[in-house]
Amino acid sequence: MSRLKSVDQETIRILNQKKILNLLYRNNKLTKQEISQKLNISIPTVISNSNELIEQGFLEEAGVAESTGGRKPTILKFLPDSRYSFGVWITKDKVKIILTNLNFKIIHEIDFSMPEKLYDFTDVISKTAEAIEYLVNNFNISPDKILGIGFSLPGTVNEKELLLKNVPNLGFKNVSFKKFERYFKFPIFIENEANASAYAETFINFNDAKNSLVFISITEGIGTGVVIANNVYKGFNKRAGEFGHMAIVKDGKRCNCGRKGCWELYASKKALLGAYREAFNDVNGNLDDFLKKSEMDLKAKAVLNTYVDFLAEGIKNIILTLDPKNILIGGEIFPYKDFIEKELIKKIFTDNSFYDESQCNVMFSNLGENAAVYGAALLPMENIFFLNDNVL
Repeated sequence: MSRLKSVDQETIRILNQKKILNLLYRNNKLTKQEISQKLNISIPTVISNSNELIEQGFLEEAGVAESTGGRKPTILKFLPDSRYSFGVWITKDKVKIILTNLNFKIIHEIDFSMPEKLYDFTDVISKTAEAIEYLVNNFNISPDKILGIGFSLPGTVNEKELLLKNVPNLGFKNVSFKKFERYFKFPIFIENEANASAYAETFINFNDAKNSLVFISITEGIGTGVVIANNVYKGFNKRAGEFGHMAIVKDGKRCNCGRKGCWELYASKKALLGAYREAFNDVNGNLDDFLKKSEMDLKAKAVLNTYVDFLAEGIKNIILTLDPKNILIGGEIFPYKDFIEKELIKKIFTDNSFYDESQCNVMFSNLGENAAVYGAALLPMENIFFLNDNVL
């Protein structure tokens, strides 16, 4: 019994420290009295736990506030540069690497193109390791301040086993990231890119807490991350949220996954570019030029309208299936939101008797196209801010 009581007290102590860190992360500076009031814990508990956090380098005392009677209260300040994290976002076309502090301020970023033909991940991982070593050396960051490296990946993931299970758009299955640990001096973490994006939204955008959301990541394909009560929902086999592979067209185009008519074949960034190139018989045309053309050219406008129709239909299905409060759209489609957003929202909420705009908020991500890489950088920070994995 005494051991159980000791363990319980230790858990409470750690939980209180994480609560203090979360609160100061969001507020930057607070007095010990304010922390006590906001967290409903005693002043002695705040003092003992904040002293430990000061010793660990996460906080510092930053003067005193005006007194309302009695001793002036001591101010505690969160130190975002006390630790750093790397985020790595791998897509079919490129790899993006960021070095960030605990406030997600990007210290530096590097990106490089993926090989045209990818036979395995070794070359990509080797190049990533070289880039990370360059950043560590050139920014003079002490290795003991680096929490680790998070990878945001385009496929189904078993994060506990460091296993990338299936990547239909790259043609890979069961890629073990454990064998890549030797390339790095720091711990590595992996997550599906849509789940990582959803995770970043719930943590970083704390001023608009989104505890019921679906994040739709539109890149080469479409991935979706589902958050329920601040937990990322992965399902029994850790493949929940594969809405990109729901059939949207019966007996439609053949997908890399083996199915026909998958949503991502009609509503991904690749699908939009492909539709434009086919319509204008221009295999080298880029999306920027096509979308600008859609403002005046009727044929280009028709291509975009059909694309938005398909995107809206998939989102309607998600709303009817999951009934989320928020749907956020991000990924590589984000830079083109001004061409899409208004008409998309109109199509989602017309001609249905089940829901309206007051019941589901659909918008593009506030994190822009960086949601996935921010989510990757968040993975090594989990142990600092959370007691348990926020996963269902």
